[in-house]
Amino acid sequence: MTKLLELAKSKKGVFITGTGTDIGKTYVTALLAKYYREQGIDVAYYKAAISGADTIPESDAGYVKKIAGLEQSDESMVSYLFSEAVSPHLAAKINNRPIELDKIVGDYQVVRDSHQFTVVEGSGGIVCPIRYDESKKILLPDVVKALGLSVIIVADAGLGTIHNVVTTAAYIKTLGIEIEGVLLNNYIGDLMQKDNYYMIEELTGLKVIGTVAPNGENIIF
Repeated sequence: MTKLLELAKSKKGVFITGTGTDIGKTYVTALLAKYYREQGIDVAYYKAAISGADTIPESDAGYVKKIAGLEQSDESMVSYLFSEAVSPHLAAKINNRPIELDKIVGDYQVVRDSHQFTVVEGSGGIVCPIRYDESKKILLPDVVKALGLSVIIVADAGLGTIHNVVTTAAYIKTLGIEIEGVLLNNYIGDLMQKDNYYMIEELTGLKVIGTVAPNGENIIF
């Protein structure tokens, strides 16, 4: 049994974060949800806030739904949707629509309680402001903690990933959040990438629990 399958058997959800923006986090999340569905797991998707899309079908959530073949309703997948392609906290300010942690928790719990397992996708990297105004300051780790989830880190397999994974993991650990492991995207298994794989495990104490080839259709274990 893979680590990912064990996770779905023992917990109700997991939070997917990335080492930064544009490293394929949504793509890998979609493949992860697809994997769970193919294993007979009643899997759902949830994301607190999405920026840069006018409708849910056009958003990250819509992409995951299509690739994974989810039958979940669009409205249950996202709490806050903004058309501006900026950080959620700024999009919320532009739209005068403050993001509320209570709503995020409530919406997630509805999804969690109606499915066997929920894949929760973060926004950008782990250091992402969700709300930052005079009244409240909410960062992405506050969301992870409020939802009571552990984390999987998605990273690109190429040059620079050792630093990105080590620093991301170190920051998450300082917050007392459990890390399940690392998923490497764009993995072709050349000399450098094999060394990246090895060094990530050596320096973080975490396991690389799966890889995804460039334009791959499945997670490789």
